[in-house]
Amino acid sequence: MDRMYEAISLFRRKKYDKCIEKCTEILDLHPLDQAAWCLKMRAMTQRVYVDDIETEDALESDIFDTNIVATAPRPGTSLKTSIPSTSNNIPFSARPRTATGRPLTGIIRPGTQKRPGSTLEALKTARPLTSQSSRAIRIGTAAMLSQKDGPFIQVSRLNISKYASNTCLSKPLFEYLFYCEGDVRNAMELAVQATQYCEFKDWWWKVQLAKCYVILSLPREAEEQLRSALKQQHHVETFIRLSRIYTRLDQPLSALEICNAGLEVFPNDVSLLVEMARLYESLDNSAMSIKLYRSAVIEDAMNTESIACIGMYHFYNNQPELALRYYRRVLAMGAHSAELYNNLGLCCLFSQQLDLTLSCFQRALDLATDPLIKAEVWYNLAHTALAAGDLELAILCLNICITADPTHAAAFNNLAVLHQKMGRKSLAKAYFLTSKNLEDNMEETNMNLEIILKK
Repeated sequence: MDRMYEAISLFRRKKYDKCIEKCTEILDLHPLDQAAWCLKMRAMTQRVYVDDIETEDALESDIFDTNIVATAPRPGTSLKTSIPSTSNNIPFSARPRTATGRPLTGIIRPGTQKRPGSTLEALKTARPLTSQSSRAIRIGTAAMLSQKDGPFIQVSRLNISKYASNTCLSKPLFEYLFYCEGDVRNAMELAVQATQYCEFKDWWWKVQLAKCYVILSLPREAEEQLRSALKQQHHVETFIRLSRIYTRLDQPLSALEICNAGLEVFPNDVSLLVEMARLYESLDNSAMSIKLYRSAVIEDAMNTESIACIGMYHFYNNQPELALRYYRRVLAMGAHSAELYNNLGLCCLFSQQLDLTLSCFQRALDLATDPLIKAEVWYNLAHTALAAGDLELAILCLNICITADPTHAAAFNNLAVLHQKMGRKSLAKAYFLTSKNLEDNMEETNMNLEIILKK
């Protein structure tokens, strides 16, 4: 079998490691073979590709604060001053949240983990490869020569202007520089020259420029590029990236407007529906958020994020049985995480299925790698011990929780209450003071502290 044909077959079957090995064999015989060089470059890119739309939250920096227009925005127009909504006399904003402010739903979401999962399809550019006979006349330059046990591409020797004018190699080369090498400077230079070469008529290059501007903390420049790209071509990725720009600039209403414009072009698109639901959730508008999540589930019954968020909504509206059904659906779809088993344990506890509660929490502890997640599991185990009437076990669980997370104010507050009930007033006072120092706005802690000081 022809080596090039075999390499293409391996690439289409997503066997990228074997494809890279086969391309390396071809390049050993023909070091300047552009087709093998391009295919190996694409295989290396796909092997390490991540959905950078979902990882943009990790790139946020304080420089975005310089774009704030008003220091005291009107209620409902900022993610930092959102109004808590209530449902069935239960504050929806009282749900536990991560350090980034996202509610704990039981699944990995953007901004909640260091390695968020992908919920959007990758934007991939498929290009036909030439036949074996035509490859003989496509000879590259010295920059393509790779050294053994060295870098595949010698970036310092690349002639950026030459590759920018090559429509077959420029886009794969950009993705390689951006995703594999992490060389944003050279990738942006290639994008700039390629955009000029195509006379600013290719929307794809404008989106890539916006990605580079986002990494370089230039949101306004990225906004201009994305709006220009939308004038030439409507694409779901472009709408979502522009919405993320406004979200990072603390302009949620503008982000919602962009998503609505996208839904007019792509009706009932799941990615846009979920994006809008996240925005409403950040604004503490639970009614609209759940409505959009339900619409997303109608379109895509396998959308784990929407199912988990609906389950969380039912749990905090005193419907743990319904929440348990949704979380079991997520579990049946193959999702396994400490957060999911933690939420399953809580649903079993409040549904009076005590035989499954401890096993779910045990599974959550086995899967938890983050100390903060372990702290939350032990905190919930303390509530399980209280439901069983074992105060000493509850105190032990809370102590383990504090060991894992010394800044867990709720654990200190509950420890103080338990010690107060057991007559240990000195310990209770110390824990109350610690809890108050960790979180100044805890009205319940202040009230309990006043009571114990009076005694």
